[in-house]
Amino acid sequence: MKDSLFMGRKKFVCHTELPYHITARCINRDWFSVDPEQVWRVMTTHLHFIHLAFDLRIHAFVLMNNHFHMIASAPQGNLSEAMRFFMSESGRDLRTLSNRVNVTYGSRFHRSLLSNQLYYQHAYKYLYRNPVKAGLCARVEDYRYSTLRSLLGLEKMEIPISDDSHWETWGSRFSTLEWLNTDPGQDDWEKIQKGLRRSVFRISPYKNRPSHLEVDAL
Repeated sequence: MKDSLFMGRKKFVCHTELPYHITARCINRDWFSVDPEQVWRVMTTHLHFIHLAFDLRIHAFVLMNNHFHMIASAPQGNLSEAMRFFMSESGRDLRTLSNRVNVTYGSRFHRSLLSNQLYYQHAYKYLYRNPVKAGLCARVEDYRYSTLRSLLGLEKMEIPISDDSHWETWGSRFSTLEWLNTDPGQDDWEKIQKGLRRSVFRISPYKNRPSHLEVDAL
């Protein structure tokens, strides 16, 4: 039997400059079993804490019915530690609120490194369009459990968002919002979805890449 079969998981070395798309899902893909407002309060409280305690830079966050999506970067190289704390503490609080006996999350979080601006944009649009794709709202800004509403000044929230530079890079908030509300099409959506399952995000090349995927088109 090969020695490699006895080797442990390859050690994760966190990139300190590039962001990651991060997601985690409830065990057995169940609902959180708690009122969404309560889940949102739990999430925002602990996201605020890991920002302060671990210096985690949160660029975007969306809470869905049984999972969450986040884009974050860890300048201190401590993404794993920050996420372990976040999932442990939020999971404990949600178990208490729902009287669950078993664990809240089905497994450890999944991360996908976003190695350039275009890949960041793919993940960013995928994250904020998730509620629209799920039929929970008609436009991205209408979804209640999303950091986008804070960026747009529609409401205040505890999560400190490190995102101003991205708005400035992409142009006006109005043009960025219209871009987010433009459906990329099913084929492109599936390519992005598949790419985010990788530890380093990448997608297959396009023969004729649509203009809505171009950086300069924003």
